[in-house]
Amino acid sequence: SMVLRELSDEDRIRARAKALAARTRRADIKNQFGAGKLSITEVLDLVPDDEAIGRLRVMDLLESVPGVGEIRAHTLIDRLGISPSRRLRGLGRKQRIALVEHFQQSPPKTKE
Repeated sequence: SMVLRELSDEDRIRARAKALAARTRRADIKNQFGAGKLSITEVLDLVPDDEAIGRLRVMDLLESVPGVGEIRAHTLIDRLGISPSRRLRGLGRKQRIALVEHFQQSPPKTKE
């Protein structure tokens, strides 16, 4: 019926808006992290309450750091024992600690 049709359109629009908001949110967090304005700990602290950030791939976060491209990001997560497809919310405790320790030793440079 017509009613169902309208509902699915509405749902589609809502889903599209939500996806866009999530992408924007992830891009914002990546920019702040890459610019050294947010620490890795601060980013990880967002995960439990922020679905969009929980869905952020570790690789994508690492690649937001200036001077870190795909190859360097791959090398790093390999060394930390993290799968390339892993998202922030899927990180185990040891993996989170390894990430934090890495960035405490070499934090992203703050852009002036």
